[in-house]
Amino acid sequence: MHFADRLTAAIKKKNSAICVGLDPQLPKLPGFLLAKMKAEHGPTLKAAANAYVEFNKGIIDAVKDLVPAVKPQLAFYEELGHEGMWAFEETCRYARAAGLLVIADGKRNDIGSTAEAYARGFLGKVELFGENKAVQEVDALTVNAYLGLDGISPFIKVCDEEGKGIFVLVKTSNPSSGDVQDRVIADEKMSISELMGHFVESWGSDSLGECGYSSVGAVVGATFPAQAAKLRKIMPTSIFLVPGYGSQGGSAEDVRPCFNEDGSGALVVNARGIIFAFAKDGGVGAGENFADAARSA
Repeated sequence: MHFADRLTAAIKKKNSAICVGLDPQLPKLPGFLLAKMKAEHGPTLKAAANAYVEFNKGIIDAVKDLVPAVKPQLAFYEELGHEGMWAFEETCRYARAAGLLVIADGKRNDIGSTAEAYARGFLGKVELFGENKAVQEVDALTVNAYLGLDGISPFIKVCDEEGKGIFVLVKTSNPSSGDVQDRVIADEKMSISELMGHFVESWGSDSLGECGYSSVGAVVGATFPAQAAKLRKIMPTSIFLVPGYGSQGGSAEDVRPCFNEDGSGALVVNARGIIFAFAKDGGVGAGENFADAARSA
């Protein structure tokens, strides 16, 4: 089934456009969980990776009936080496088994055979001794398109073949994004992010689902609502993946321009505000009830 159709159907079923970011950071995990894993595995990478998996499973179980998707940020797993990548893969498997869509946040970026390898590894199938096998249980991947079409077309090809999706960086939520993305191109009379938006809408024009949205989506931050409103007009058939809500300063009002007039077309990401809700003043418990706190958040 087409990725955009699956995502929009899940959003309607859950009546929710929330994507939970699964961004575990060892010092921020519940103390009881850290103590348990350290006792079982010692002060090792394996202990950390197992803590990530148990924590993520608790979050997934708590929110799976409330949200359509989760987004593990690969950086937090890759920093633990192969043990961390095991944790990432276990998390993705568990989330999909729970009926959630999984968006791998890796911001991959390359050209030619290297881009093809990224596309196969995350979204497609890899040839192993005469057989084609899927490696990752992932529904979509974030990608960086600033190398141009050469770096994007291999991903689009795999998306069309496998029913997967990509989210292209267009206007990111970080404070310094304007250093590059807000620069105005005189000949085009538009900013670089607006030009990228035109590219994204064009790249996805042949990959529309029955819902009217493309498998080629866009990352558009909640922290710049005025730019988001312009980009929404430029990319009417692109689903927006919207970071920056909550801890980065984006509000519910700020994310409104990311949606189309019918209330569709966007998925709002919150990581720290949900998964670390147990640590807030007045939160539920001091660690053991981290999943309940995430559900409440």
